[in-house]
Amino acid sequence: MQVPTYKTGGGKDIIREFLDRLDVAESTEGYFILAELKKRGMDFLDSANTRHIENKLREIKFRRHNRIFYVLFDEENIYLLHACKKQKGKAEQQDLDKARKRARMIGRS
Repeated sequence: MQVPTYKTGGGKDIIREFLDRLDVAESTEGYFILAELKKRGMDFLDSANTRHIENKLREIKFRRHNRIFYVLFDEENIYLLHACKKQKGKAEQQDLDKARKRARMIGRS
């Protein structure tokens, strides 16, 4: 499976920068998720802790309230849009807005 991550106009990889700021256990799990997505694709998504947000936007949940928002293009391509740590009972509105905006930018809202 192809798993591109969102990059800013300046080339910053939003997902990897987020994972690099986490503690070792959280970062390790986040990078494990990226590796498994590339290796196993849809089979991994079927076993991962995911949730449908709206339309094509979904999230992968992992250790200590971390989230990676993504859209699925097809069975061979997933695009990782945004990553955050959930602070309250739900994902923060600003994080959802960023993921929505990025999905629209790539034409997959």
